[in-house]
Amino acid sequence: MARSSVVQEYAPPPQSTTLTVDGKVSRERQYTPIPRPKGYRVSWHANPAVEPHHFGQSHPMKPFRLTLTKQLVMAYGMHHAMDLYMTRAATYEEMADFHNTDYLDFLKAIIPSDMQSSDQSDNLARFNFGDDCPVFDGLYNYASLYSGGTIDAARKLCNNQSDIAINWSGGLHHAKKAEASGFCYVNDIVLGILQLLRHHPRVMYIDIDVHHGDGVEQAFWSTDRVLTVSFHKYDKDNFFPGTGALDSNGPAHPLNPGAHHALNVPLNDGIEDDDYIALFKEIIGSCVSTYQPGAIVLQCGADSLGCDRLGCFSLNVQAHGACVAYVKTFGIPLLVVGGGGYTPRNVSRAWAHETSILVDAADIIDPNIPEAVTFRNHFGPDYSLFPPLSDMRRIENKNSRAYLASLVRTIKEKLRYIQGAPSVQMSFIPPDILGIREDMEEEIKEEQRMLEDELEDREGGGTRTTASTSGRRRRDLERGAGTRGELYS
Repeated sequence: MARSSVVQEYAPPPQSTTLTVDGKVSRERQYTPIPRPKGYRVSWHANPAVEPHHFGQSHPMKPFRLTLTKQLVMAYGMHHAMDLYMTRAATYEEMADFHNTDYLDFLKAIIPSDMQSSDQSDNLARFNFGDDCPVFDGLYNYASLYSGGTIDAARKLCNNQSDIAINWSGGLHHAKKAEASGFCYVNDIVLGILQLLRHHPRVMYIDIDVHHGDGVEQAFWSTDRVLTVSFHKYDKDNFFPGTGALDSNGPAHPLNPGAHHALNVPLNDGIEDDDYIALFKEIIGSCVSTYQPGAIVLQCGADSLGCDRLGCFSLNVQAHGACVAYVKTFGIPLLVVGGGGYTPRNVSRAWAHETSILVDAADIIDPNIPEAVTFRNHFGPDYSLFPPLSDMRRIENKNSRAYLASLVRTIKEKLRYIQGAPSVQMSFIPPDILGIREDMEEEIKEEQRMLEDELEDREGGGTRTTASTSGRRRRDLERGAGTRGELYS
């Protein structure tokens, strides 16, 4: 069957009011254009209650991108190739596995009017709420829902009910133990990894967001049971979060088992498809071979695409998806989450394409977006799943071949410190030896204080930089040349 005819020839099954829900699903599958993948199971974890939340009129984060993604996936019939789960909200106790209870209590109690309340000013600064991380209606519900999706997905992997589990609403990798950061309130990735560590001795975390996955890296600095690998734009002074240098691999405490288990791949503006794919495969292949993880968590932040509102790379949808396809080839239990991405129409294109890769349907679906897609007007004028993003906004590629080759050499050298897959005791999740974690958290706080002092000096003195003003500075520095006109922009 020709690829372009797959969707066009689809006809809905005859309606029946006598069948059970399972019967209707089974009957519908006889007519679906996308078959279930052979030899493995893919599960989709979502709750539509996440989608209506709104950060604010001018805020870059648009949960509406999840609606667009879902519409594309359903229009192509990919939902029939997966096990679908309506996820529940994460409980307070589940989120407290990582986050401080003081922070969760504040998150649960805060309301939008408190942003102007002098009574809450200290707590707002303490927990880093401001322009980047505003308080909006239903905030706690929003954070618990996307976190519940990742926890649910991780449990399906642990129970062998799924081989690949997808939660596009998750992937909020900046949130810290007691601090919101970078549009992230609860770190669902950390919560998901903690679930996986109950079953798997080692978990590997891969991050292809344009921003450094600092929150996940810091959470597991004190254990060798998690290897974090982040590909990101790095500019200490001008790009959030200002961390993730090549030589930053976690504190080298002599008793810290997690030393050398944080690998960072710092990139410059404008990296293009072929270079990114080759770099990704070379580094990830070596990491998997050395570390031998029992499960992989892949964060697919789509702000690394070209034309992103806050991004500065020149990747097309196909290149972003090629990273997902490569990780899939290892056949290791895989948890896939979303992340950044601030041009909703392109975010949904990428995540729909990557869903097709995960269900082994990338060669089946029509690159022309189906007429049946709700909100199809968002994808004009070309109505293609693969617009030439790298050509729409030309950014000079500042990543020379020599520089990329040096990254590969350095990462491979760092892998020698790991000395093969570490053996572990499963009784600790994760281990915390001699209070190392507390030491790491103190170092993080001290680095933040130093950064604030530096910003204060640079801006000519005055009061210490607050969370709100530093957040505003980040968005001013990162604002890309993307076009206006997104929904709620």
